Amino acid sequence: MAARSKKTKRQASKRASKASAARPAIDLATIRDDIDRIDERIHQLLNDRAKLAQQVGVSKKNPEGTGGAVSTAEFYRPEREAQVLRRVVERNDGPLRNEEVVRLFREIMSACLAQQEPLKVAFLGPEGTFSQQAVLKHFGHSVRALPLAAISEVFEEVQAGHADFGVVPIENSTEGTVNNTLDMFITSPLKICGEIELRIHQNLMGRMRRMEDILRICSHQQSLAQCRHWLDEHLPGIERIAVSSNAEAARRARDEDGTAAIAGQTAAEVYGLNVIVPEIEDTEDNTTRFLVIGRKLFAASGNDKTTLLLSAGDTQSPGTLHRLLEPLARNNISMTRIESRPSRRRKWDYVFFIDVFGHADEPPLKHALDDLKKQSSLFRVLGSYPCAVL
Repeated sequence: MAARSKKTKRQASKRASKASAARPAIDLATIRDDIDRIDERIHQLLNDRAKLAQQVGVSKKNPEGTGGAVSTAEFYRPEREAQVLRRVVERNDGPLRNEEVVRLFREIMSACLAQQEPLKVAFLGPEGTFSQQAVLKHFGHSVRALPLAAISEVFEEVQAGHADFGVVPIENSTEGTVNNTLDMFITSPLKICGEIELRIHQNLMGRMRRMEDILRICSHQQSLAQCRHWLDEHLPGIERIAVSSNAEAARRARDEDGTAAIAGQTAAEVYGLNVIVPEIEDTEDNTTRFLVIGRKLFAASGNDKTTLLLSAGDTQSPGTLHRLLEPLARNNISMTRIESRPSRRRKWDYVFFIDVFGHADEPPLKHALDDLKKQSSLFRVLGSYPCAVL
């Protein structure tokens, strides 16, 4: 039996040796030379693209030869970027994943746009929040990100022109709507220019390395809610403190004995904390949707959403909401979201925030909105913007 086993092993070894000899040897030096040549071509093409972007800037800045300074924000076209990224996904056949290729092209467009002056984008800070991650995902790293203390401040800075755009959270797939953002749109003249979907991983972090050393946990109320069941199971009885942001929670975890935080990986890196347990969110597909806010509407991209702010004279009358929405159904418009908020006009009176597919300037949505406007006491198009690309 032992002799037979040794013979079998020798035969297998011979077959492996023959197969290895039949395969051509990998010439690493040649492969590296090929990579160097491709890198040179990529570099040249990037510079060629940047030069073309400069020409676009010149044509927009001085169409009639009159001169005059124009903000970089005037060159930013979210509908154009969305079209470019969709084509990137359509032609991608690997091995790079769609997400990776889209991220690379976002950075290329970000760098080209920033040649004159980087875009200024306000977000709910401080540094290390998920809102900051959303800014970098959507605009790339060549922007100037401006952290602010409150959602209302983001609106104020954009409206005053101190920031070109703002990024604010609007809803989470687990915990629902961020009401502060909705309420700002009731009185703000700003428009929605885009949406960002960010996969959220919540991590337990602190100066300590063991859960046994945790006396209290700080985080934004939304993050605490997104990890409620995990905390109930693994840290029952530990005090939970809601703070203004996850970055503020991370700062407290850095400065206070016994305090742990729930936040993203970036916050752990910024504040020098240990990730005690990664990814403690209760649902695997935990995602937050953010809105990009600006001062004007943009053209259609070919795959868009529109957000409406509506109300009727008496929202308590039977069939009020049905009458408001009927033009959408009649024109075969898909509604993706509806929320109600107090109107602040009188008690028990409400306004409705509605998301639908389509662009406000294009049929069939345009026809539906014309009819809907006639039936509404309040009618505003808050924005028509490209659907999130990955």
